[in-house]
Amino acid sequence: MTYVIAEPCVDVMDRACVEECPVDCIYEGGRALYIHPDECVDCGACEPVCPVEAIFYEDDLPEQWLPYLTDNADFFDELGSPGGAAKVGPTGYDAPLVKSLPPMATGD
Repeated sequence: MTYVIAEPCVDVMDRACVEECPVDCIYEGGRALYIHPDECVDCGACEPVCPVEAIFYEDDLPEQWLPYLTDNADFFDELGSPGGAAKVGPTGYDAPLVKSLPPMATGD
């Protein structure tokens, strides 16, 4: 089991979760953040600091955002398991679902 970042993060990417993650398993795409399913230790530190409430434990993922479970995993198909997001940095690409979304309102 792992945590998943869903649609509220798209085009927001606040990064508070990245700062809070003790194992550096939250990677930056072009429009969203992604939690590596094999590197996440299920500590839950990221969930309460997300200002847009986009992070869910896999079993608690709302039905409307279930596709993000697969999309988060798909993000790592090419990247693999590098063992830490800091050494990778921003990737500039996104998983298929996020890539297909229209730009999201940022509230600015």
